[in-house]
Amino acid sequence: MTNPQATTGPRPREQRRADTLAMLRSPARDAWVSTASAADDGTAEPYLVPLSLAWIDDRVVLALEATSRTGRNLLAAGTARLALGGTRDVVMIDTDLERSVRVADAPAEIAEGYAAQADWDPRPGGEHDVYLVLRPRRVQAWREVDELAGRLLMRDGEWV
Repeated sequence: MTNPQATTGPRPREQRRADTLAMLRSPARDAWVSTASAADDGTAEPYLVPLSLAWIDDRVVLALEATSRTGRNLLAAGTARLALGGTRDVVMIDTDLERSVRVADAPAEIAEGYAAQADWDPRPGGEHDVYLVLRPRRVQAWREVDELAGRLLMRDGEWV
């Protein structure tokens, strides 16, 4: 089966950015979140999990237990890579941890914004739950091979 989007040709950069922002703002959006930790021998141990996200004030917000493997990795290393969409409409986001906020202490804009977009509310959860606010550093988006050349939409935290 062919992809119907493939016949329309590559999207202009402005359209890719608009499509990416629409994906980030859509309700009940999930992402694959990749982090890594150091093994005893110093090698990286990658870890990948699906998590719900919210797009609040040009930041990705995740909610999870700070003591989970992803939480520990992100809090220690301060970086994560996120993947959204399918293989024929993918958005890759390299992020830096901007701040961590205990769910119980979160300002309303984060708590209510996350609950509204992510379609679940972590506030009734455990005492170790946190919101991790991630600043996008690099964003890439493409559908087919004809969009690979122009896939870079953000570099060093600035839209290009």
